[in-house]
Amino acid sequence: MYKLPIIIGIILLGITQLMAQSPHGELFVMDCAACHNPDGWNINIDTFHFNHNATKFELTGAHKEVDCKSCHGSLIFSDASDECISCHQDMHSQTVGNDCKRCHNSESWVVNNIPELHESNGFPLIGMHNNLSCVECHISESNLKFNRIGNDCINCHTDDFNATLHPSHLTNNFTKNCIECHDPFTQDWATDKVQHDFFPLKLGHEIQDCKACHKGNTYSDISANCVSCHQSNFEQTISPNHRIAGFTNDCAACHTTDLEWKPAKFVDHDAQFFPIYSGAHKDTWNQCIECHSESNNFSKFTCTSCHTNPQTNEDHQGLNGYVYESSACLSCHPNGLKTEGFDHNSTGFPLLGSHVGIDCKQCHTNGYTNTPNTCAGCHIPDYNASTNPNHVQAQFPTDCKQCHDEAKWSPAVNFDHNAFYPLGLLIL
Repeated sequence: MYKLPIIIGIILLGITQLMAQSPHGELFVMDCAACHNPDGWNINIDTFHFNHNATKFELTGAHKEVDCKSCHGSLIFSDASDECISCHQDMHSQTVGNDCKRCHNSESWVVNNIPELHESNGFPLIGMHNNLSCVECHISESNLKFNRIGNDCINCHTDDFNATLHPSHLTNNFTKNCIECHDPFTQDWATDKVQHDFFPLKLGHEIQDCKACHKGNTYSDISANCVSCHQSNFEQTISPNHRIAGFTNDCAACHTTDLEWKPAKFVDHDAQFFPIYSGAHKDTWNQCIECHSESNNFSKFTCTSCHTNPQTNEDHQGLNGYVYESSACLSCHPNGLKTEGFDHNSTGFPLLGSHVGIDCKQCHTNGYTNTPNTCAGCHIPDYNASTNPNHVQAQFPTDCKQCHDEAKWSPAVNFDHNAFYPLGLLIL
């Protein structure tokens, strides 16, 4: 009766001692037959059915082919760590941390997510950085250390900043935040992002080479006036010749910044001379030479190159004072309108003889109001200059019509000699 408990105790003690003899440690609880067989402790691979994936370290990739002892240096399996660094030497010297899985996987040591890694660290590999080798930025003796450089451009490009002379970044106190001027998305140092709002770089000024305008190393001493860069363009232009025509060298008065200086518009022409951008002549011409045929003298112009005969003559039939001449056209049509036609004979001074066909401005030197209608009003200089005979000494009247005919000055067919020097008295 008392033997049964003793037997059970002996059995339990034997089992406890047996378990204590397991080389795999106290925490390893598993049926020995899962790996071993009665023939010996050697593991028969055919009967071995331990499922490593049931642990917290699943065997994937290259780990499937590794000998257990490569990771489990002792038979106490729980001593093996699940951290990569416990088995794999850190070739990067702790410069990227000890979590190998951030970059590598169990299939291969090849890193194929470099762009994603850099983006997660706040430095996306864009533009030129997309084609660089790692060691071009992460320089080390082994080329395997990847110390953090910093995400600011200047951390890598200090030498570029200091060496740049066009313009000199140091002399001009440029910002060291390169991205304020340079575009990181391009394959070069493109300066599309330069804030040049004070002088918009558009159309003809949309250039990439700063040196095209900034000849020196100091960029603050350049003038915004067009002529500071384009004086040679002004002087060399011959169609039309800007210097001879007396054009202003303020290029913006006529030109925009469009390529090839076109279109050009001399807007002051309408107010100063003759409306060509408004009125009847708007959009009827293309080049200055259509009216100004002499490129070296813009005071000369022609109307008759467009207003040809016989139509022009027919349009002016019966109009007193009409002459087919450009200066006459302008005198009667100062704004280029048909409704401006003027018949001088309807005034108190009909145009007769030599007065027909002259330029109106010869008489209307100060406009068309208060113009004198006497001969002396225009011809007193002729009166004073006459020496054969001397009109002043002879005290001839200044009413030219008393002697002269409007058709011509000489001979003075209307001269009444008896009115001034009676011939009868001389005979006596």
